[in-house]
Amino acid sequence: MQLDVNLDKKLGDFSFTAQFSVTGQRIGVFGPSGSGKSTLGNLLTGFLSADNGRIELDGHCLFDSRRRTNLSPDKRRVAVVFQHAHLFPHLDVRRNLLYGQRRTPTKRRTLDLDAVAAALEITPLLERSVNQLSGGEKQRVALGRALLACPDLLILDEPLSALDRRLKEQIIPFLDRSLRRFEIPYLYVSHSLAEMRLLTDQVLHFGGGRLQVLTDAESLALERLGQDRDGYINHLQLSDPREVGSLLGYRWGRNELLLKVQEKPESGYFALSSKDILLFRKHPQALSARNLIPGTVTELMTHRGGVAVKLDCQGENLIAEVVREAAAELELTAGRTIYLAIKASAFRRLM
Repeated sequence: MQLDVNLDKKLGDFSFTAQFSVTGQRIGVFGPSGSGKSTLGNLLTGFLSADNGRIELDGHCLFDSRRRTNLSPDKRRVAVVFQHAHLFPHLDVRRNLLYGQRRTPTKRRTLDLDAVAAALEITPLLERSVNQLSGGEKQRVALGRALLACPDLLILDEPLSALDRRLKEQIIPFLDRSLRRFEIPYLYVSHSLAEMRLLTDQVLHFGGGRLQVLTDAESLALERLGQDRDGYINHLQLSDPREVGSLLGYRWGRNELLLKVQEKPESGYFALSSKDILLFRKHPQALSARNLIPGTVTELMTHRGGVAVKLDCQGENLIAEVVREAAAELELTAGRTIYLAIKASAFRRLM
């Protein structure tokens, strides 16, 4: 997807300005409330008209104030999944899913109901009333309805913000798997940096109605070191679980990590806070933490709250955080080998 935007819009006391050109399939739109994220989405869909500027999607002009071009929302081929599912209460799941498809020209229908329902694991729900669905199920149906419209661009506008953490963790894998499988380019709008890191490759970072920078989620996370009380959240891809006593052993590159997992023992992505990693200058004789692995310091990043230590653990990277006094006592320098201790209960499944 190629998206070119140059827009100005004034809404009361709020002024929005954005000028960018972005290419890719997985684009994030990040920023706090009131930063302009949803305004951008509304301008792209045609729900809102800019005062000045131009929008071009894959070479097709959607809006041009100088030429007085302003395609209506139904002609823009841009679908939206909102924070709330907005399903039709008088239609069952099947008819909700087919609503968007029936409004799509036959020659553009590249997806079919069975394939989308199977990918989202909602096939058993097809005959059910939408009033009988959980919050996570409703969001999956809303995503399926948008996919079946076969849009040129899908906008996901805070699709998980109304869900609790448990439901978010359930639906993120469906989002990632489905969007990758059907290869529909999307803008993922959210104030959650964790969701940006899991679901996007590039990020449009907005603030105060202005585009601040086009970057990536990992760079944003590193810029915020020391600002989050939970610390930097490492994302680890773990595989091949096996029983090791009362714990599960997962492969992490050339390492094995022992986890206390309550959910299904499956491969996937797990979160580990930088504050849950203890560092030792020498190999400890005994400790209660079940994971003890060597790591080489590759970079030290000083921030207001202390020092972030980037570590190479046999080809896999982790970031730990310590106070400055601890960094000095450990004599941390680039190239030094130290030992990392991590409790088996410190890991949380992401997807």
